[in-house]
Amino acid sequence: MKKIFLLPTEFDEIVKEPEKIPYGVKTIDAPQVWGETNGGAGNVVAVIDSGCQVDHPDLRGNIIGGYNFTNDDQGDTSNYYDYAGHGTHVAGTIGAIDNETGVVGVAPNVNLLILKVVDKNGVGSYENLINAIEYATNWRGPMGEKVSAMNISLGGPEDDPNLYSAILKALRKGIITVAAAGNYGDNRATTDEILYPAAYKEVIQVGAVDPNLAIGPFSNSNIEVDFVAPGSNILSTFPISTYARLTGTSMAAPHVTGAVALLYNAFNACDQSKIPGKVFDYLSRHARPLGFRSTLEGNGLVQLS
Repeated sequence: MKKIFLLPTEFDEIVKEPEKIPYGVKTIDAPQVWGETNGGAGNVVAVIDSGCQVDHPDLRGNIIGGYNFTNDDQGDTSNYYDYAGHGTHVAGTIGAIDNETGVVGVAPNVNLLILKVVDKNGVGSYENLINAIEYATNWRGPMGEKVSAMNISLGGPEDDPNLYSAILKALRKGIITVAAAGNYGDNRATTDEILYPAAYKEVIQVGAVDPNLAIGPFSNSNIEVDFVAPGSNILSTFPISTYARLTGTSMAAPHVTGAVALLYNAFNACDQSKIPGKVFDYLSRHARPLGFRSTLEGNGLVQLS
């Protein structure tokens, strides 16, 4: 069975008194467009990861559902608790609520669909990932809601035709897939630092920059990198109702996924199948070139204003 893995992430620290708007959310100019995009309200983002602490005070109001594709907790499909902390952190960057405590995410009014494909050992299968993508593609909420975007901050080394087919089916239904580039980089313009599904042209592949807007030395480089976003010392939600700083392209990707959720509302008058192209065009036109090779930064740093 082909395996997928959580991308190796550096744990920096637990934060007892977090800043409300993390620097990464500010760096991509998310607060400047919250008003005109209603904070992403009306959109559902599928977080395909290690699960989530669903009762975290900064997340529980935005979680609309979920499914466990792993054998954790005796395979209980309704229990998608996050033993790794990875998925909870990713979810917070995308859609932590703007409330009286903790942090706020890029799209604070978005709904989150938690799809657990990686178990407590940090391992999953291509089969789990494909099933989760298909689940997200066909999912309908209690009021007929549909998924607008998927965040995949994990991957595997093998190209798989069934995985690619699932990505294409989602795209045809107007669902944008955002994936982390991976943390095996050596900061050279090589083409072999490739993980799937990030390497597919139809997926928005995201590398990482640090607070000084330098490419993270861990960030994979390849010809399919589309954008970079903050990925070093990223503050977000963490299990046991805490907050933590983590580093990795896993932390960069959800900044872009949150941005996609905001932009969906800027183009909501369009047919959903046409929105992905308009969103990618917007991100490309507004991206800020940082002066690095395109294999490292793609079109540049994501900017929303």
